[in-house]
Amino acid sequence: MTELTLTRFHRTRLMQIWRSAGWPSKDGLEIDLLAAGLVAMQTSPEGHECLRLTEAGIQTLALARQRSLRALSAHDRLAERFAEHLMGTGRIVWRELSLRAAIDPPSATDHPLPVAGADTPASLWPDEAPPEPAPVPHVWRMARPDLFSVRNTSVEAYLQPMVHEIKFSRADLLSDLRHSAKRQAYQWLSEACYYVFPAGVAKPNEIPEHLGIWVLHGNLADGQFEMLRAARHTRCTLPFPVWLALSKATPLRREGDELQTRLGEDPNQELA
Repeated sequence: MTELTLTRFHRTRLMQIWRSAGWPSKDGLEIDLLAAGLVAMQTSPEGHECLRLTEAGIQTLALARQRSLRALSAHDRLAERFAEHLMGTGRIVWRELSLRAAIDPPSATDHPLPVAGADTPASLWPDEAPPEPAPVPHVWRMARPDLFSVRNTSVEAYLQPMVHEIKFSRADLLSDLRHSAKRQAYQWLSEACYYVFPAGVAKPNEIPEHLGIWVLHGNLADGQFEMLRAARHTRCTLPFPVWLALSKATPLRREGDELQTRLGEDPNQELA
């Protein structure tokens, strides 16, 4: 058996073989896996070749899963639990998408014009009121919600895009509440925005009224979620750049597929 340094490429291929009929691709990755004894080539009575994971291959995937579980922070585990809850209600969920959103420009009152006086020039419009300032276009910023989801529907009007921000600690929540531009971006991207945190982290009256609240009662492993307040829904049509970002991203999968989700399907990164 050849000693093999596993990369994300190899782990992803192992998972693909585990989940599929095992049709061979006949590429370099499969040569590595065959040489390392992680998969074996089998021939059906009809003469068709297929790949099957060996005991060593199954152990490799199991160990990778356990490492991923241990590496998850409390924030990540809470996000994963709530993502499973959303998928259980029939929603399609993405984690930490980078989406471009429009927010309102800073108010003119944030930078008031100087009042004419001894040290300032006289008004350019002495006999009439100054013209209205030109409208300032929206300011664009990148938003990265913890969970972004839509309903599993083929009717655009029924998509109901939602953002759920995960806050495991009170300090994290209070820090987030100070960034109004971030919340504006989430509202531009969705019809409803929610905060999700363990019970006791904050009281409902500490969260702006238009934002919804979910709390987790109990521990991260088997606690129960409760919605304390529904978000105020506003009509939202997903802009084309958001559609494009969704088409490039891979949504999360439910419990049976959790390993493939954690191992990742991005061929541009490798794991040691």
